[in-house]
Amino acid sequence: MANAPSSPAEHDKSPEKSPDKPPGRHLRITKPSPWVERFKHLIEPGARVLDLAAGGGRHGRMLLEAGAEVVFIDRDTQALADLAGTPAATVIEADMETGVSPFGPGGPLAGESFDAVVVVNYLYRPLMADLVRAIRPGGVLIYETFARGNEAYSRPRNPDHLLKSAELMDDITGRMQVVAYEHGIVHAADVPGVKQRLCAVKDLDASVRDDGDPPAHALDAETAKDV
Repeated sequence: MANAPSSPAEHDKSPEKSPDKPPGRHLRITKPSPWVERFKHLIEPGARVLDLAAGGGRHGRMLLEAGAEVVFIDRDTQALADLAGTPAATVIEADMETGVSPFGPGGPLAGESFDAVVVVNYLYRPLMADLVRAIRPGGVLIYETFARGNEAYSRPRNPDHLLKSAELMDDITGRMQVVAYEHGIVHAADVPGVKQRLCAVKDLDASVRDDGDPPAHALDAETAKDV
């Protein structure tokens, strides 16, 4: 997204920077996104996971229960206060849109790396390159947020807050293998509307094939049991 404009947050806890959205809208949603549930099997037990713009932590909590170690980061962590003392959970309160990357020198995620990164209903383009760099070889990116066309259905409506067609694909091309990608109208979703969804694995260099293609991955948990 190097050439795309920055876009303010639209995530689980963003009333200040999204004045057109009722406060706490996403915090009322506690069930994980079906997209994240579908691909959580790609995240191994014991994996170190970043739940970016975590809000109430619905995705990180699900992965904690599956045996992951989860770093939750958001600019307001009140809804994560109950995780204090949970050994596998780290909660970081930080504004990620100050112009200084949280992954940069002195940032709360400086030098950190992860086996998986999960981002849902959040878009801040300047972070994307750092996010991908922070994913370890073989690691997973599960990303889902609003896209152009959503303005006809619900907030956000500002085009700066909405992904362009194939934008997530463009961001990881040549850096990660696309496992699954969708862009379209979704009614059976945490927040219905026009969504862009991506699941990718950082394993382009892991091929054992003569043609150099990376290994294929199971598209659902049932298939994963037989792989």
